[in-house]
Amino acid sequence: MVQDLAEFVVSRTTDDLSADALAALKIRIVDALGCAIGAVEGEPIQAIRDHLDDFGGSPRCTAIAFGRTAPDRAAFYNAALVRYLDFNDSYLAKGETCHPSDNIGAVLAAAEYAKRSGADFLLALAVAYQVQCRLSDVAPVRAKGFDHTTQGAYAVAAGVSKALGLDARKTANAVAISGTAFNALRVTRTGALSNWKGLAYPNTGFGGTHAAFLAMHGITGPLEVFEGNKGFMDAIAGKFSIDWSKEDLERVTRTIVKKYNAEVHSQSATEGILELKAEHGFSADEVDRIEIDIFDVAFNIIGGGDEGSKYGVRTKEEADHSLPYIVAAALLDGTVMPAQYAKERILRDDVQHLHRKVIVRVDRAYSTRFPAEMPCRIKVYLKAGQVLEKEKRDYEGFVTRPMSWPSVSAKFRSLAAPFVGEALRKQLVGAVSNLEKIQVAELVKSLAKIPKHRRSGSE
Repeated sequence: MVQDLAEFVVSRTTDDLSADALAALKIRIVDALGCAIGAVEGEPIQAIRDHLDDFGGSPRCTAIAFGRTAPDRAAFYNAALVRYLDFNDSYLAKGETCHPSDNIGAVLAAAEYAKRSGADFLLALAVAYQVQCRLSDVAPVRAKGFDHTTQGAYAVAAGVSKALGLDARKTANAVAISGTAFNALRVTRTGALSNWKGLAYPNTGFGGTHAAFLAMHGITGPLEVFEGNKGFMDAIAGKFSIDWSKEDLERVTRTIVKKYNAEVHSQSATEGILELKAEHGFSADEVDRIEIDIFDVAFNIIGGGDEGSKYGVRTKEEADHSLPYIVAAALLDGTVMPAQYAKERILRDDVQHLHRKVIVRVDRAYSTRFPAEMPCRIKVYLKAGQVLEKEKRDYEGFVTRPMSWPSVSAKFRSLAAPFVGEALRKQLVGAVSNLEKIQVAELVKSLAKIPKHRRSGSE
């Protein structure tokens, strides 16, 4: 099976990229770069820069707001930037949710290393999107206790192999090595959340990139990784099939972009509470309680279901995966952006008090409508006795209401503005808009202009 996947990877050409897929890729790259630039001062990001300083690495690839380092370390670091805010894209399968733009750090590093064109980068990224999304469709692992990064191990190795220009034999070995080695546990996203929530996929990107370079130099992997004795099917996923010879590169068009800086399944509820506030003009002080009925996946991940209580949050990682906190912060502040996850904001009495008034329940009918919709019903009970209600089926950025180029460019500007001047912001957006016509070197040359960041007091 891994050989069939490898044949798919090596046989795809830029002619297989439709106009819709090309446009969708560019929107997600701009979105991801905005997330990355907006994360440069994150505490875990600063720790990773210290780590890179300590370990060094052959300066082959660009690390945003840092300098240059080895390809696998650039893959890890740049992916950590994209992921840290938890504001990048998502793909919703029935039994799995993933964030395919997590692959950008690794694929970009490989494309820069191999001196590829922008068109080559877009093609390799489309391959990574297709592999991750389709494996999420047919081989979900969340319910079995494994993280969505598990399918990502195959995707990132496939995308990096494509960017490096590996043949089918080496691509199969790269995917086999990575898929065998990186089967991550779902505890990453349950209970008390840690920095690892935002670093699990970057670590997979690091490992998948490493695997592809090993394969490039002739290292072999277990080619029965999917169907073999104690392989992915036997040990984790159960039996499934994909005819890779019939796969296209369109899955990127089914991914969704976040409007709010919050866990993806919260997006429609967040838009709904903000619409209710705008329509009725009530304040948080007037609220007795808020009831949210929502689909089972949202309830289990961010509503207090299978993956633990979502009250009494204390950290960014807990707050952006707590629907009660997200809704309370939206009502109090009128938005949900990175500022809502500052330590002092999370611990303030107003949001700590209000989020405990948010009750989340699972609705079976809504559960059957997911993932084609993101349905929920919000009821706000005011102390004066009035009940305000809104039902939602999607949000701006969902597959039924895609985010436009102007909207994603505005999101990019809002995230990048504190760290990058207007001229460079325009240069970066312009480079992505013309990416199929330029070399990857032109994009990374612009990325290299982003000011370097170090911890206070460091050299």
